[in-house]
Amino acid sequence: MKSFPQYEVWFITGSQHLYGEATLSAVTLHAREIAAALDASEKIAVPIVFKPIVTTAAEIYEVITHANVQKRCIGLITWMHTFSPAKMWINGLKILNKPLLHLHTQFERSIPWETINMDYMNLNQSAHGDREFGYICARMKVRRKVVVGHWKEALVHKEIDNWSRAAAGWNDWQGAKFVRFGDNMRQVAVTEGDKVGAEMQFGFSVNTHAVGDLVEQINRISPDAVEQLNKQYESSYILDEKLKVSGSHRNFLKEAARIELGLRQFLEEGGFKGFTNTFEDLYGMHQLPGIAVQRLTRQGYGYAGEGDWKTMALVRAMKVMGTGLPGGNAFMEDYTYDFQEQGGLVLGAHMLEVDESLAEGDIRCEVHPLGIGGKADPVRLVFTAGEGRAINASLVAMGDKFRLVINEVQAIKPPRDLPNLPVARTMWRPLPDFKTACAAWILAGGAHHTCFSQNLPVAILEDFAEMAGLEWLLIDEETNLRSFKLMLNQING
Repeated sequence: MKSFPQYEVWFITGSQHLYGEATLSAVTLHAREIAAALDASEKIAVPIVFKPIVTTAAEIYEVITHANVQKRCIGLITWMHTFSPAKMWINGLKILNKPLLHLHTQFERSIPWETINMDYMNLNQSAHGDREFGYICARMKVRRKVVVGHWKEALVHKEIDNWSRAAAGWNDWQGAKFVRFGDNMRQVAVTEGDKVGAEMQFGFSVNTHAVGDLVEQINRISPDAVEQLNKQYESSYILDEKLKVSGSHRNFLKEAARIELGLRQFLEEGGFKGFTNTFEDLYGMHQLPGIAVQRLTRQGYGYAGEGDWKTMALVRAMKVMGTGLPGGNAFMEDYTYDFQEQGGLVLGAHMLEVDESLAEGDIRCEVHPLGIGGKADPVRLVFTAGEGRAINASLVAMGDKFRLVINEVQAIKPPRDLPNLPVARTMWRPLPDFKTACAAWILAGGAHHTCFSQNLPVAILEDFAEMAGLEWLLIDEETNLRSFKLMLNQING
């Protein structure tokens, strides 16, 4: 079962009429076989659809025109089986608005040494046919991914899957609506940004609704609906004694459920794919949304705190890209450090909202004072995230451009218990080491808000950044701080 059955990627093969109908028939048969094999691959998350081979400028323009307006199509794979003169591709590439992957492959894996002749050579010309296509893409500055290797290789399938997942995330942003309840946290710089510029570049819109609009929705939720959701809480989590039916804070749980139901209804009616709020603007609400945010984001909504709309959109995209993969993607914040333990560790958390897609082990539903916001004690889910390789990604506005900063990390179990920390949390060692990673992140302007991913390799975010025209910076086990600073100096001018 494909992770994205609602989408498709079109497989388009270029050729020409110079070599005769027999060659074109063979090109069609081979292209069908490759497309079918890629579509059948369990490693590729999006269905691959064969399209008739193209041999003229008119055919190329027509198929790209159709791809542009076909909602199911989220990208094109192109391959030049023979030599396809690239001037034929110019007008088609000029209008292309879907992601492009150039597959540099060949139908036969090996040369048939004893039987090879000019007929074989005329048919199997990808070695220079793809170079001709590559030239025109480079000349026209067409953003694309190039995958090299035989079409049966597992690594080729993996690279196509990475790109197709990125294409799904990019497609999800096109026309997406995100909502901000109130403005961003006062005096904070990194949560600001050019929403108009973002919509022009990324395709999604961010608009503000008053918290009062949400409160009206919350207040219309029926007691029966609240009771039903409370039963879900009871069956899904280890409930704090205070929150049980006879507990002293049962009404707090009811209010948390009312917030979740109202918030969900608001998002569904507005067609929103994510939301953000701030504890400084809770007018009319009895408690800051905790479990409501955690459960809604677990189900795929984007979220970030304090009005941080860029991280909210990134969380949504990364959740989409990770569909069907083990592990989760969630809003995160680099909260506090241990400089001594294991060479330096980061404790990641937020006030309430890190979602349970990261959880390993028991998930408790608890209520505690928050200390900010001036509201009643909020209900939240408390857990520790799982171990393993992960990435932390931050989307920031740099004035004249947007930048994606990525750090590869090693998530670990906290070396000691945290009995008095009632929040969802994870702990990690940043790569290549604590000192280098922290310095590089700060030099790059990476935010304190991030999306923490347990299942996305850097390659998917690299492909996504290419599609989005995003400048991206990677901090990994090969990062050298002096080289990183020189690179920053170059790109910053």
